Amino acid sequence: MSERIQKLTGLGQSLWYDNIQRSLLLNGELAAMIKRGNIRGVTSNPSIFHAAIAKSTDYDSALLTLAWAGWNAEGIFWQLAVEDIQAACDLFLPLYNETDGGDGCVSIEVSPYLAHETDETVEQAKALWERVNRPNLMIKIPATKEGLPAIRKAISSGINVNVTLIFSLARYAEVMEAYLSGLEDRLAKNQPIDRIASVASFFISRVDSKVDKLLPEASKLRGQAAVANARLAYEAFTKTFSGERWGALSQGGARFQRPLWASTSTKNPAYPDTLYVDSLIGEHTVNTVPPVTLDAFRDHGLPETTIHRDMDAAHALFGQLEAQGVSMDVVTQELEDEGVKAFADAFTALLETIEERRAAAASQLGPLAASVSKRISQLENDSVPARLWDCDPTLWATDPAGQAEVEKRLGWLRLPETSKAQLPEITAFAKEVHDEGIQRVLLIGMGGSSLAPEVTAHVFSDMKMHLSIIDSTDPAQVAQAAEDFPPDKSLYIVSSKSGGTAEVMANLEYFWKLSGADGSRFVAITDPATPPTKLENIAVERGFRRVFHADPNVGGRYSVLTAFGLVPAALLGVDIERLLARAENMMEQSAREVPVARNPGMVLGAVMAEAALAGRDKLTVLADMHLVTVGSWLEQLIAESTSECSPIG
Repeated sequence: MSERIQKLTGLGQSLWYDNIQRSLLLNGELAAMIKRGNIRGVTSNPSIFHAAIAKSTDYDSALLTLAWAGWNAEGIFWQLAVEDIQAACDLFLPLYNETDGGDGCVSIEVSPYLAHETDETVEQAKALWERVNRPNLMIKIPATKEGLPAIRKAISSGINVNVTLIFSLARYAEVMEAYLSGLEDRLAKNQPIDRIASVASFFISRVDSKVDKLLPEASKLRGQAAVANARLAYEAFTKTFSGERWGALSQGGARFQRPLWASTSTKNPAYPDTLYVDSLIGEHTVNTVPPVTLDAFRDHGLPETTIHRDMDAAHALFGQLEAQGVSMDVVTQELEDEGVKAFADAFTALLETIEERRAAAASQLGPLAASVSKRISQLENDSVPARLWDCDPTLWATDPAGQAEVEKRLGWLRLPETSKAQLPEITAFAKEVHDEGIQRVLLIGMGGSSLAPEVTAHVFSDMKMHLSIIDSTDPAQVAQAAEDFPPDKSLYIVSSKSGGTAEVMANLEYFWKLSGADGSRFVAITDPATPPTKLENIAVERGFRRVFHADPNVGGRYSVLTAFGLVPAALLGVDIERLLARAENMMEQSAREVPVARNPGMVLGAVMAEAALAGRDKLTVLADMHLVTVGSWLEQLIAESTSECSPIG
């Protein structure tokens, strides 16, 4: 933690970050900032999301599938925003717990279009609270006249509220009243109030920007109004959150509604770049800073308690401004109106940007656009992700025998988790082989369980170890394999789920004789069984170097993350621990609670199914037109899910 920020925190002020973007969440930068103690919360607004989405490619892969699913621009925005907010909440949760809910909060704003709609604001606040489903979430509600009753209702409903766009002292008093009344409403219903958190976001720099324009350039009052306004607000805070009324709420566990200083980057280059941090430091406050202001304070900020300074001057200032024809009542109302409009305009621009990308993405499916969208909706309506994770066999079969077989073949769903137990054994074995200088591996197999090693061998063909698969009994191919993989330089992996496949057994006998019955040159991979499979019995009798068991609840074609795929991969030099971590990230993206339109497995399946159903001619056209599109999407999905990992191998 920066020494300045550490001292600031010790003085009772928390720095929250006024910025969010998917790259910060994926590349570990936000997590690192939290770990260093530089930030203790995050706020967002339509302008921040517009900059994040319009000026980056961070969201393209997610937006693509939502567009294919037929979602509109606003629906896409809320999905993307909720994902970011949930991820940020999860990163801050340890701090939230450590501070007993004092810090570690993340804010998302209701639609700016609802700034003057009380009931709609409450409805959306409740919907967002349920949708994000995180205890450290805050819903931002503007402090308009219509927003005040919405704030009270949200608080009384148990929702954490970040009250935004506060400019005037009179409106701030109404905001505090709404908070206290909301808590009292809960107490009247015998509901707990000890976990309700709220901040009141008092906007700073915009006040100076507005007032300064109304004053002569030589006026000594320029650059004074914003800090004075905030200091008087803090004075009102200390008076409100004391006394008999607050005491009764405090006994019920109520928390202060902390003043939050927002819009704290200086707009006038003539003013110090840390002016609105240095001048407003006090206990029980928050300062939400954009990146540039955070960096500036870390470098040269002045962490001293300043919130109580020059209070006489602050009280006198408004009268002095009135004498020069500047009415703070008029100024603050104009600022509120302008703030509401600015956020609404930013939201409109954001939706326009998303709509352009949505239309372009939807067009990439060409003649399949309508059918893919319909298929994705059907998968959602049929609760397919949840049924898949519940291992519901009716997704594949209607007859009892078929369903029984399906139930025994769905272990692949959790392989990124369940295969971790084999990592130490497999990696130790691979190291042992590498240390001996063996550089050739021949996998003797047949069918689905050989496919994963074959793909791995092609993808990682530039590794030091040379891996090949013999899955044929053609004499010429077998002879060529024997020439390419002589016993004195090679390791033979005999791979069979059933442990008795005729072709595998035939090739095993051939290479066994070729090796001179040297068991140290052989490894077996098979399913565990009672009694053991034929292959395992042979391996034990002949002293094979190692026997690896694979998950018996996984079919051969799905076995890339079982021993059938991991052992060859490790021998090639692939970092299989990282491989499983990447697969686990993708598994999480395909979890039961993820909407089908954001589930990469479901969307890919829908596209492939509809392309196949479209017929051979249309499929050929689609292959020419859209294979690159789908491939690029998958590549970005993988990069997105693995951005914290370095390349495999």
